[in-house]
Amino acid sequence: MIIVMKNQATEKQIEEVIRWIESLGFTAHPSRGVECTLIGVIGDEREKEGLKQAQFLEGVEKMIPILKPYKLASRESHQGNTVISVGTVKIGGPDFVVMAGPCAVESEEQLLESAYIAKKGGAQILRGGAYKPRTSPYSFQGMEEEGLKLLDQVRTRVGLPTITEVINPADVDLVESYVDILQIGARNVQNFPLLKAVGHSRKPVLLKRGMMTTIEELLMSAEYILAAGNPNVMLCERGIRTFETATRNTLDISAVPVLKSLTHLPVIVDPSHAAGQWKYVIPLSRAAVAVGADGLLVEMHPKPEKAVSDGAQSLKPEKFYQMMDEIRVLSSAVRH
Repeated sequence: MIIVMKNQATEKQIEEVIRWIESLGFTAHPSRGVECTLIGVIGDEREKEGLKQAQFLEGVEKMIPILKPYKLASRESHQGNTVISVGTVKIGGPDFVVMAGPCAVESEEQLLESAYIAKKGGAQILRGGAYKPRTSPYSFQGMEEEGLKLLDQVRTRVGLPTITEVINPADVDLVESYVDILQIGARNVQNFPLLKAVGHSRKPVLLKRGMMTTIEELLMSAEYILAAGNPNVMLCERGIRTFETATRNTLDISAVPVLKSLTHLPVIVDPSHAAGQWKYVIPLSRAAVAVGADGLLVEMHPKPEKAVSDGAQSLKPEKFYQMMDEIRVLSSAVRH
């Protein structure tokens, strides 16, 4: 349910409506726009009859039911697009944002070199995995807290915000103490305890679509985070599993405009995991810009042939610079 306040509603009237909603056992999620304030009401659907009395409260213009199961993630519940601030970086605004770096943190030297390459190329955020959920138990599982410490050190030295994956609800407090953005990987898109845990975090969350997750299921996963209290959620299309074997996954490029029509949340594209091969990353990155994505999450490594994880899909520095030059031109034409 959405309660629409009148244009001239005072802050006192808005606060009184919020208190009234909470007195009925519901949670209020206000969205203050330029013209009016919307208040999303979340709670047990069986108790919604009492909400009908809201239309008689001072300052209330009307009530609108939200038919979609994802209430807070839907466009009806929020005026305009959500713009997420990470330091001076604005994700979901007019600028196209690139998050780049190695799949896994391997050493201080490797991460520092990656950070300088990312910054030189124009990327705004450094990516690097400290915890690596792998299909094989014998594959490299990440440096864990030591990797987080390196991300923190490099962030300070180079001046780039950082993003890394968290895979365990018990680790959320630890991970958020070292990095700027928490990533939920494709394997954990429906790990509901983890979604609730990052929902209580103060850090933005990048939520990746699962290999066999529908768009509605992705939005419902985002709803868990939003309902837990964290409004700073980004959605990431990273390829879905199909019958095709020429690429690692199949990039669902149509998911970007579909998501942009359904939700106010920023939409990011990960071409590296979609393709699984570096030679396809640049064309897919161009497609992401052209179709209206808000940014990229791309893998780049100073020496991909020596990478301990996903070297085949990682761009070499010169290819990364080429990609950045191309998307700058395209982004300028498409987004401005």
